[in-house]
Order: sequence, then structure tokens, then C-alpha cells
Amino acid sequence: MQRFNRMRSGKWQGKNIHGVSILDARPLEKNFVLAWEEPHNPNVEDSKAMDPGHSKWRETFLNNLRFSGLLMEKRDVVQPKTRIRFILLSAPWSVLCYYAEEISLRVPLQVVTTSYVNWSASTLQYLTLPNPLMQDVPNPPPDFYTCQFRTNKLERFLGSEDKDTFFKTTQRHQVLYEILARTSYGSVSKGEVGIDRLLNEHVFTSAYPLHEGGFQLPKTPPPVESLGLRQILYGYWAQWSCWARYQPLDHIREYFGEKIALYFAWLGFYTGWLVPASVVGTLVFLAGFWLMTTDVPAKELCNSGSSFMMCPICNICSYWNYSSICVTFKAGILFDNGGTVFLSIFMSLWAVTFLEYWKRTCSSLSHRWDCTDFQDIEERPRPEFTAMAPMTMRNPLTGAEEPYFPEKKRFNRVLTGCMMIIIMVVVVLMFLIAIILYRSILSIVISKSNFSFFIFSAARIASLTGSVLNLLVILILSRVYISLAHILTRWEMHRTQTKYEDMFILKVFVFQFVNFYSSPVYIAFFKGRFIGYPGKYFTLFGVRNEDCGAGGCLIELAQELLVIMVGKQLINNIQEFVWPKLRAWWRKRKRRGKAKELEEQEGVEQDICQWEVDYQLLLCEGLFSEYLEMVIQFGFITIFVAACPLAPLFALINNWVEIRLDAQKFVTEYRRPVVERAQDIGIWLDVLQFIAYTAVLGNAFLIAFTSSFLPRLYYRYTRDPDLNGFINFTLAMSPRNYTLEHRFTCRYRGFRDENGEYLPEYFHLLAIRLSFVIIFEHVVFLIGRLIDMMVPDIPEEVELKMKREHYMAKEALAENQALGRTMIPTHTTDWSGEPRQRKSRYSPPPDPATKISEQADAPPWGC
Repeated sequence: MQRFNRMRSGKWQGKNIHGVSILDARPLEKNFVLAWEEPHNPNVEDSKAMDPGHSKWRETFLNNLRFSGLLMEKRDVVQPKTRIRFILLSAPWSVLCYYAEEISLRVPLQVVTTSYVNWSASTLQYLTLPNPLMQDVPNPPPDFYTCQFRTNKLERFLGSEDKDTFFKTTQRHQVLYEILARTSYGSVSKGEVGIDRLLNEHVFTSAYPLHEGGFQLPKTPPPVESLGLRQILYGYWAQWSCWARYQPLDHIREYFGEKIALYFAWLGFYTGWLVPASVVGTLVFLAGFWLMTTDVPAKELCNSGSSFMMCPICNICSYWNYSSICVTFKAGILFDNGGTVFLSIFMSLWAVTFLEYWKRTCSSLSHRWDCTDFQDIEERPRPEFTAMAPMTMRNPLTGAEEPYFPEKKRFNRVLTGCMMIIIMVVVVLMFLIAIILYRSILSIVISKSNFSFFIFSAARIASLTGSVLNLLVILILSRVYISLAHILTRWEMHRTQTKYEDMFILKVFVFQFVNFYSSPVYIAFFKGRFIGYPGKYFTLFGVRNEDCGAGGCLIELAQELLVIMVGKQLINNIQEFVWPKLRAWWRKRKRRGKAKELEEQEGVEQDICQWEVDYQLLLCEGLFSEYLEMVIQFGFITIFVAACPLAPLFALINNWVEIRLDAQKFVTEYRRPVVERAQDIGIWLDVLQFIAYTAVLGNAFLIAFTSSFLPRLYYRYTRDPDLNGFINFTLAMSPRNYTLEHRFTCRYRGFRDENGEYLPEYFHLLAIRLSFVIIFEHVVFLIGRLIDMMVPDIPEEVELKMKREHYMAKEALAENQALGRTMIPTHTTDWSGEPRQRKSRYSPPPDPATKISEQADAPPWGC
């Protein structure tokens, strides 16, 4: 049987592109690959086993690509059951120039000699301390002053004399993908446009840029200058030994583009800021151990014996002794103590400060990577939008004629998407009610069993299994809604990729916010609040409303957070690490077996080409899931940190692992993604700011209404400063009618009299709690606002560099250099801004002829 037979065909060459000749079609580096699989049967012609509709679409698409001017080379790989067909794409110089100007690629004007230093490195350098995080990464990519490409100004750009290297590999990928995304294969009115649609229809199985060689480092250490960029990223970034080193962000940006580089910059910045939060949270948690041994109410409860007989916690449960929860009560002190108030204030201010300093870091990086004006001026319409928009309209900023979709139609579609979000949120709440009923019913079922151990732990077992079940429901609903959100956002026809992604992220976040946080919010603020009192309990669908466990609601909230947060992190890490490793191992094993068999048959060692190696890799599905995981984590460690001081520590450990896992995936296991430019992290910053503001209110209400901090403080100042008798203060006596009916007096948690009416202490505490919420949020918001005012979003030196680069670009691209005497400065130019002696104001008048000539030649635009 034939295996892995490689067949070559000639190059396919287009004729022209908008009147531009492409006679310069010399052998070019292959940059992009299209691939599809066909069933292979030696006894039957391949065409009989193929879908004729797919074949027609594919042929039309490839013909249109040839007409666009692309060069193609066809390669076939025959396997036992399938034939894999590869189309290797490359763009000649004229096509690159045309589309580079069309999509506003930026090209270099001059090398920048100043280096970027992050805040921690500059701080350690200022303190003359060694920096253990620094590493010497070889072959740093040069930094340039750049400007948008213009074909008629080609000679002004740096390196324009070498056509093979003038455009970077990633820029070639952008041009090729732009052509693929806007090329039709059928009726444009029916949306039969672009490679993405063809991939969804399985006309092609994959479309990807090529990696730059392998990632493995040579066994014998070569000169570092000879290492490829992918090898450098593997050796100095993806290795586990680099966990305590700075990420080589410039190298990441050079290989994967600005969007992916900004994600890793944000993730590293966030992880670094988690260090102080983890230290403070851990100290507060450890302080809980000391408070646990010295707490007077805990000693009072544990030594109470049978003094406090509690009312049954369910309809079929029996009376129980309050001292039986001694261990649980002490464990609750680890999460519920005076230190949590300080931690809540600290984390609220930490979140605000973190976001403000990230804005500064992001502005520095976006300027360094030439993306400062990307969203406002440079971003082009999405290729799919360009092909399917029914109208055109002039862009008020650039003056260019661009595709247009009526706003009224888009608004109606967005409104429909909002209705779907509301429906899905109702579904989430229905599942939440189902889990609440599950916990209540399971407690009753366990209490009726004959096992004393399970009977005693009925509420705890029901709570824990309910948390695990809730996690599974969360993960399942997330998958369903993300698929639905993709369909809705594509249907809404947003103009730019940034707007498309922002609307998609907004839809998913609103749903995920309810999906992930509904159960913790219920436990923190609603559970145990509407249960009634003995003799008059409230019910839900005939089932008595569930009360907080023996240790209180805060320890249950901590348990819920740990199950959802840590459980989700473990599942995600398994999905991101174990499953891809298994898939990659299985593919390599099959490939090695087939290659070995072919070598034995032909007696020749077979070399596998790069496009075949990349075909075996996994598809990169973007950064959405990575951002969403971190944003949900950010909400857990800020909104509910008062219930779980160790949450920042778990987040820090997870993120250290996450950075290396993501680095390994992008370098070793994923196909190379198409480079995307970005100015910042997009709408994720607005989402993080919303979570930060929500965290202030969440922590205020958590301390006021769920924690025992305020009741203890009230009792300390009104009854006993040592908290003697606090346990008895928090327990009410069963009402008279209940006592007469059951002939037994029991206690329950609450501030009620013998008739079940609220005591004055309840209203005193309610006023104190509401006052605490108002004071807490006003103080934190005020301090946060002051931090926002004191920390500008764009550093002053970056703002100066932006203005300077804009001025230099205009001067460099001027038709007549006499328009500006100051050209692009060299590294010796003095930009210190120090005052100098003014030169003579006199200058001879210009020659009128020269002036007229200059005005005639002056360009009507700048860069």
C-alpha cells in the first residue's frame, strides 16, 4: 500500500492585480498554507468520493485567489485512507505593496536606540539592587520609528532596497489572510465569502501561516545568534525553568503579533501584582489561627456542654447540641475575623491601583509597538463585513469610501441578542433554584438514613455535593452559550474586528457573571435570610428554605469559592496541558509509525516538510477563553476576598503555571496564528473596572451582613468588651406556641422575642450595617478616585515620544525637504528639553520661485 507519497505540481501564477503587473514572480518563500483531506481509495476515482458542491466552491475560491495575484504551489500527501492536499501560498512584491497600503501596514523609518525598561527593573536599578528576574535573551528585535506604508514613498523607508526582507514575515501573513478573508467562492449576497466560512463548511480542513522552523534547541549549544525566533521563545520563555524570569515581550510580539503579546504582558503584570495581595491574604489567614485559639466566644461555645439545645434544622431532624459544632465554629474564625475588614479595604484599593498602573504600562507598550492610533485611525473594516455590507459610506476620519451597514438594522439585531442573553440568564437562575432544592432534599434523605455519621454531616455533604454539581452545570452552560454568542455576534454585522470582539465579549461576560457568581451571591447574601422561625418557617415549592450550616454562611461561602475557583482552575489546566499533550503524542506516534514503515519500504529516509509538521499541530482558538478565565478569577479574589483570604494565593500559584502552559501551547502545540494588531486589551479593561467597583460594594455587604464582625463590635461596645456571653446574645428562644406544642424550649440564631418579633437590637444592628456599607464604599471610592487623579493613564515621557514620532513621520514623508529643516534625529540629537541660548532671529527671505515650487509640491496629507 502506498503511504506518504509526495507529488508535486507546478506553480500557479495570477496575471494581474488591479492593473499591477506581477512579472517579478521569482521563487518566493511560502508563507501560508491551505489544506483539505479527500478519502483515498486506490480502486475508485477520488472524485466519486468527494462532495461536488465543496469541490466547486474550492475551485472557484482558488481561481479567485489566482486572479488576486497570489502564487500557489500544490503538494499532495497520500496516506492509507486519505489524501491530504496542500496549497502553499505566497505573495509577490507588487501584491504585498498594494495590500500593505490597503490595510495600513506600518514600516520602519529609523532605528530607535532607547531600550524599554519595566517598572520593577527600573526600581531595582534605582536602588542599586541585583535583579533576579532579568535574563539576557539573544537577538532582541530592533525597535523603529514607523509610519504607514505608501508605495510612492518607498525610497524613504528603511530597508526598502531589499524586497525579500522589507516586509516582515508576520506582515506577509497579514496580507495573505486579508486576501483569503475577502475572496468570494460563490454568491456574495448569500455570504459565500472568505476562508473562515469555508473552514466552517469543511471545504478546507485548515488554513494557517507557517512556523519558522522547529522549536527544539540543538543538542550541541550553537552560537546564540544562529537561533531562530521560535527556538528563542522555547528556550527563554516556554521552559518551566523560566518561571521566575521576565517574559521576552518584544520577541513574543515579533513572532505572534501585538494582540497576543499584550495578553501575556497583562497576564505577567497581573501575576506580579498578585504577590503583595497573596502576602497580605496569607498573613490574615494565619492570624486567624491565633484568633481561633484565643477567641472568647469559641471557648464559650466549646465549653457550653448541653446549655444550648438548638431547634431542628429541618422538618424531620431532631434537636441538637450547639457545642457539637465546636470544630466547625473554630474553623469559621479562620475566614471570619477582624483581619478580613482590613483585607477587604486593601483588595479594593489594590484592584483600583492595579488597573491604573496597567493603563500606564499598556500605553507605553502600545506606543513602543506602534499601535497607539490603531483603533481610531488605522483599523480597517472586517473582511467579512467588507464583502457582505449592502452599502458604502465615507469614513469621516480618513475620507475613504468604506462598506456600511445600516445602524437601525444592527440595533434590531443587537436587541434580539439582548433578549437571548436574558433568556439564558433565566435558565441559569432556574438551575440555581434546582440546586438549592437539591441540597434541601438531599439533607432530608440523608437524615432519614440509618448511618449516624452521614446523619450528623447531612448539611455538609449536601452543601459540598451541591457545589460540585453547580460547577458542572456552570461549565456545561458556558459551552452552550459561547457557541450561541458567536452566532449572534456574527449576525449583528459589526464593522471592525475590535467592535466584533467587544460585543461578543460583552455578551459572554454578562452571562458568565451570572453563571459563575449567582451561587456565591446566593450563599453570601440570601441563604439563611428568609427562613422564618420555629413554628413559622418559610418554604420554596413546599420545601423549607435552607439555613446556613452549623458554622455559618461565611465558611460555606469559602467552601463554594474554593470548589468553583480551584476546581475550575484544575479542570482548565488539565484541558490545556494533559489533553493537548495526549493528542500531540498520539499524532506524533502515528506519524512516526507511518514514516518508519515508508522508510523500510523505500529504503530512503523521509524528511517531513514544515507545512506537514504544522498540519499535525492544534488549531489556535484565540485568546477569549484565556482572558475569560483570568477575569472570572479576578472577580473571585476581589468580590469575595473577605470570605476566602487565601484566594489571591491560589490565583498566584495558578497564574505562574498558566503563563508557562500558555507559552508552551503557543510555541510547541499550536499552529501559528495570524498576527493581529491591538491597541490595548479591549473591552476586558472595562470589564475589570466593573468588577473592581462591584468588589467594593460586595465586600461592604459581605462584612456588614454575612460576617460576625459588626455584631461582635456592637456587643463589645454595648455589653461586654471581652465578648463574654456573646453566644447567648446571638441565640433567640423558641416562641411560646412552639414551646407549648412541642413541650420543649430550644434556641435558634436570631434577634427575636418570645413571640417571634424582632428585638430592638436587630434594628440597631441593621442601622449599623447600612451605615457601614455607606461609609465603606464612600471611603474606598474616594481613595480610588484620588489614585486615579494622581496616576495619569499615559506617562509624560510616552506622550512626548508620541508627539515627536508623529512630527518626524510628517517631515520624513514630505515631498520637499525644505518644508522642514529638522529631519529625523539621530541618536546624538539632544532631546533633553533643557533651555539653550536662542540663535539669531534674522533669516533671509525665501526666493519667490522656490516658495511657489514648494507649495506646488507639498503633499496634502501627513502620516
